Amino acid sequence: MQNKLNQIYEKIKKKSQCSLGPRAYRDTDARRKKDEVADEMRTKFAVDRDRILYSGSYRRYHGKTQVFSFTNLIDEEMTNRNLHIAYVSQISRTIGKYLGLNTELIEAIALGHDLGHAPFGHDGEVALSKACVEHGIGQFHHNIESLHIVDHISRKGRGLNLTFPVRDGIISHDGEVHNTLLMPEKDKTEQRITEYIREKKAGRNMDWMPATLEGCVVRITDTIAYIGQDIEDAIRFNILKREDLPQDVTAKLGNTNSQIIETLIKSVIVNSFDQDWIAFDEETSHYLLELKKFNYKHIYTDEEVKKSNRIIHRTMGIMFEKYLRDIKEDNRSSKVFKHFLDHKHTDYLEQFSPAEQVRDFIATMTDRYYNEEIKDYLLPWKW
Repeated sequence: MQNKLNQIYEKIKKKSQCSLGPRAYRDTDARRKKDEVADEMRTKFAVDRDRILYSGSYRRYHGKTQVFSFTNLIDEEMTNRNLHIAYVSQISRTIGKYLGLNTELIEAIALGHDLGHAPFGHDGEVALSKACVEHGIGQFHHNIESLHIVDHISRKGRGLNLTFPVRDGIISHDGEVHNTLLMPEKDKTEQRITEYIREKKAGRNMDWMPATLEGCVVRITDTIAYIGQDIEDAIRFNILKREDLPQDVTAKLGNTNSQIIETLIKSVIVNSFDQDWIAFDEETSHYLLELKKFNYKHIYTDEEVKKSNRIIHRTMGIMFEKYLRDIKEDNRSSKVFKHFLDHKHTDYLEQFSPAEQVRDFIATMTDRYYNEEIKDYLLPWKW
């Protein structure tokens, strides 16, 4: 039976390799920090994908905000982080298929790229970053934390030992930066990633591109996946009406999520096919940037959206101090021990400071968990 299974696997693997275009990143070129025995049934990127998929951090996506905090408690069709990840994965694999790229690498990057998001989305990231700086461990950035999770927090602190192209793709995504063209930095090294992390935590910007075309696809898809969906959610949440959308933008990109996605995907495929980069055409890129500006003004900074997120700005410093004090006083009844540190390998416990451990504990929380911790600490039930 095993011989027959191996024959089937080799046949399928050879067929899938033949379907890759000349610019695709090959599984055989990928390396891990620690060598492993090859899996009999899966490529290295398929193994990476599955390790991410079955991790605790991946399961917590469902409880984390995309834009609208807590709205899924009253409307389960509102987008959360888990749905965003599914959209990025699907769209990026579609683009990758047409460009002849490695869709298993694309999927692994897509599934892992937002693992490090703090509760309450961007507002949570800003509040946690402020607390991190105040405690001397540098700024918090969710893409850096995503890599930190797969390298040092998952598997009880031993890490997932993912391949370099997947790890690089995870830390190299950035949906906030607008790029018309993404050219991969193919000679990137571990040292380059270390330098990037150091500079970003210090508050300095760096020119930063993924090491592979597959990573570039996920990075450009991150925007494709959220830009129109945020509009649909805002309409559903009664913040916007469809007729409020700028007419010149909708004339080019469309005025529904499906139309916007279709327009952007086609632009990327046409302008990236048989090229050494991933890109939009200039006109589409211009109107996409205009739509981003519109969303920022009318959705992301809207008072109704910000209202539910104010809680994290008021409480993050308080909760950070509490957990830090609990660690220093060895308060074993604290959740930072019971739900986090007590389950971590000595590799993690010995490598990171108490402040870094608090950062990681908070970053792994869902919105609901963080909110319950606030209530438990600031509004304790008195019998």
